[in-house]
Amino acid sequence: MNGTRRALNLLGLAARAGSVLPGTERVRAAAREGSLALALMARDASDNSRGKLLPLLQARQIPFLIAFERKELGGAIGRAPLGAVGITDSALAGELAKLLGGSGSDQGRVLLVP
Repeated sequence: MNGTRRALNLLGLAARAGSVLPGTERVRAAAREGSLALALMARDASDNSRGKLLPLLQARQIPFLIAFERKELGGAIGRAPLGAVGITDSALAGELAKLLGGSGSDQGRVLLVP
């Protein structure tokens, strides 16, 4: 099983553990509160969503990855297509970043995952 498929499976486990925040607005709120360990933004997220979320993540130096399509992100956690999801558990966030090619210390950097 490749890293991308494993990352989607891990995202599903994280959702069942209550460590995933679905949607751009919930991710933004967690970033402002300081409870976000990692953000995943869909490659096909709207320009509006990107404009709202990415500057905040960069300003707060929160690691984020641009990976998957909206349908894949939502499907991994049993929801409709989502532009972004947030991970609140730092161990899960580190493992996801590692699976997707990030170091977990890519704070405020865009890492495009094929």
